[in-house]
Amino acid sequence: MKKLIIVAAVVSAFAAQAEIMDRPTGFKIGQRMTVRPYVSMSYTYDSNVNSRERAKSGSSWVISPGFTADYKAENWNLEGGAFYQYHAYSNNSNSLNQDSFGQNLAYNWANSKSGERGWSLTLRESYQKISQDDDMSNHGGRGAGRDRSQFQFAAAVQRRITERWHADVEGTYYYLDYDNDSNKYAPMYGWRRWTAGGQMGYAASKWTDFLIAANYQGYKQDNDIYRGGETTVGARGGHYTSSSKGYTVQAGVGTHATERISYRLTGGWSRFEYAGGAKTLNGFTYQGASSWQMTDRWTMMLLASSYYQPSEQEYGSAVRVDSIAWGVGHAMVRGKLNATFDINFRHENREYSEYRASEYDQDILTTRLGMNYTINRFISAFTSLEYQIDWVGGNSYGKSSYDYDRWRLTVGMRLTY
Repeated sequence: MKKLIIVAAVVSAFAAQAEIMDRPTGFKIGQRMTVRPYVSMSYTYDSNVNSRERAKSGSSWVISPGFTADYKAENWNLEGGAFYQYHAYSNNSNSLNQDSFGQNLAYNWANSKSGERGWSLTLRESYQKISQDDDMSNHGGRGAGRDRSQFQFAAAVQRRITERWHADVEGTYYYLDYDNDSNKYAPMYGWRRWTAGGQMGYAASKWTDFLIAANYQGYKQDNDIYRGGETTVGARGGHYTSSSKGYTVQAGVGTHATERISYRLTGGWSRFEYAGGAKTLNGFTYQGASSWQMTDRWTMMLLASSYYQPSEQEYGSAVRVDSIAWGVGHAMVRGKLNATFDINFRHENREYSEYRASEYDQDILTTRLGMNYTINRFISAFTSLEYQIDWVGGNSYGKSSYDYDRWRLTVGMRLTY
């Protein structure tokens, strides 16, 4: 509590400088490039540091220098950034003190204006070495809460054929590697995943775009060796290769319902061949996204998706994931104070498992409330309150020891040039 009071006092002291002129951040390099260096400092109290049934609380300090930059040309732009974070725990410092770092790049090019005939190209890339305490909600197919490395690359080419017809071709690559320390944790299973697909659309009107999309997914997972022992043969005699593949075909609608509401909703059939065909899963899957600019100060968003994938937590298991997220944002105090609230729900259903003890379903519900106050051009203060509950069921062995709840309170400050 004393540390919280100290941080609050520092934020209040900086608030007295709010009369400094409010200018755009960053500094120019030439006429087209802007660089925005920053450093943020925060304190977090965590009620359940290791996300376990027998909760152990702790607190940590994080300092994070970094920068963002963008270069704007006539018909293309390049955006990117890099960061470093050091996480210092007040308790468990010997085992939990960690550093994180990463970078990202995004390139966009188009030879025509939006909606006009022409070509466009998007390239995105990012690498992150992530500490386990980065984000309680980061469990949506992007890696569970564990020290890990992630690399992602995505490319998309769109051709606006006519004013109504358009087509897209896209591909992605995703590398996920968990830091499996057998002295601390049970094993986790990462992968290399690649996808290739395309989409065709017909804009029947300004408000309605009919879509059909298909893609292929390939997995090379590191669970071909069972880390619980020397054998790769499981309880049911299964020997699981590292390769899996899947196919998805969906159709739906998109674009704008009104000037303030945009949306996209597709649904269709997915087939997932786990571990070289050891088990084939089929089912209806969907993708949805919507945003609503309710007023000049209120915004709302809704996201939903479902898909099949190998389990990151259990050997010889394939899961179906259904997730939905809803959020709202509000700008106050002449745009200087912004508040956000969101709810994220994720359901994992073990569609197939080598071990009966792994035949369980898992539900994760996370809520977050955040506030950010721009004091002046250089300084902003922020706070967030997160709560997460995880519960498991669905098999005769029982998984009550997997159930937990957790909350975190963070206060901090960000200095930006």
